[in-house]
Amino acid sequence: MRIAIPLADGLLAQHFGHCEKFALIDVDPVAKQITATAEVEAPEHQPGFLPRWLKDQGVTLVIAGGLGSRARALLERASVSVLTGAPTESATALAQRFLRGDSIGGENACDHSAAPHSGRCGLHTSPHDC
Repeated sequence: MRIAIPLADGLLAQHFGHCEKFALIDVDPVAKQITATAEVEAPEHQPGFLPRWLKDQGVTLVIAGGLGSRARALLERASVSVLTGAPTESATALAQRFLRGDSIGGENACDHSAAPHSGRCGLHTSPHDC
């Protein structure tokens, strides 16, 4: 199983689509162990591109702080599961919490389902910016 976690300054980025890097973490869910980790530069932001790119990287789960509803739908359509509302922690800590079965999800920091944009993520003023 491969988990992707968007990063900014080495910690979970609260906005999925505007992160600096992605941590790609391979885990063995049966043994509850991390088997490999890598950080890769995030591709340039293009609407609808990240879900396909992550699927091509072998990702089966995204752990995010904030994620727009369109990105979530595209990820799920690509058979990538999504956990949102994760706290700002290191990717390794989040993966370990997931493997232990700890609750890591909470309020989606960037849910654009409301109109006008709620502004909770603090990064933009339009839902089209995601």
